[in-house]
Amino acid sequence: MATWTWRFEKSDGTETAPAVEPEEFTTQGDAESWIGEVWKDLMAGGVDQVRLFEDTTEIYGPMSLHADE
Repeated sequence: MATWTWRFEKSDGTETAPAVEPEEFTTQGDAESWIGEVWKDLMAGGVDQVRLFEDTTEIYGPMSLHADE
């Protein structure tokens, strides 16, 4: 079974630790629901963008957390 995970990054693409501890998700929908609930907390904690992975394959990203971009 695939595992869906987020990578948390600064605007320059360097990885950063998230302010909210992420889980491992079993579906893309669960992962996207979670990011929809916590993105403001992540952004307040210094995360600028995220990438979604299915196991080791990048599905999409970087996706900015800044609503005005």
